[in-house]
Order: sequence, then structure tokens, then C-alpha cells
Amino acid sequence: MEIYVAHSNSFDYKNELYAPLRKSELNIKHHIFFPHETDEFVNTKEIIKKSDIIVAEVSYPATGMGIELGWASDANKRIVCIFRTGSKVSGSLKVVCDKFIEYSDASDIVAKLSEAIS
Repeated sequence: MEIYVAHSNSFDYKNELYAPLRKSELNIKHHIFFPHETDEFVNTKEIIKKSDIIVAEVSYPATGMGIELGWASDANKRIVCIFRTGSKVSGSLKVVCDKFIEYSDASDIVAKLSEAIS
């Protein structure tokens, strides 16, 4: 399964999101694409079209992520939104997201995503 991970740049996504997912069983079972893993330009619209599922970390609002979720919705992709406990999540996400997962820390993200995706 191809998984695209969307997120804001307003937090330490490399340590709080990328690293735990790369070290997880999810990374062994599936191909996970992180848009900012390298500094190279990537056409995320095309990658989203080829992905099976979009995982969006929505604790921090971001215009770019909103655009990506719109592309994913238009392409009829399954969208799972994850958010840190205590975050205020935009109500408009209810229109495009198939599932919402609240998490407390990195290990909680991995456990809950593993359950939701498998």
C-alpha cells in the first residue's frame, strides 16, 4: 500500500512524525512517502494520485496541506487525519476526512495508525 503523509511545517515533523513512522512496522509493510524527507522538489499532486491512503497530521493548520487534502478528496483517496490531544482541529476537515485519530505521543500515532490502516 502507498501512503502519503501530509502535514504542516509548524512543528518538528522529522522527529515527531517521520522518525517514528520510519522505525515502525508500517514502514516495513507499506511504502510511506514523506514530502519533506529530502530537499528535492516533488510533485505531490502526482504522488497523491498514485497513493492508496493519505495520512494528514492536522494539529497545526497549513494552507499547503489543505490544498493537498483537496487533491486527495478529488481523487477519491481515503484520508485519515491524526491530531495531538488538545489540538483544535478545523471543522471543515469533516468534509474530506474518512477517519480522525487522536494521539498523545509518537508511539500512540504508530499504534493507532497500524490499527486503522491494517
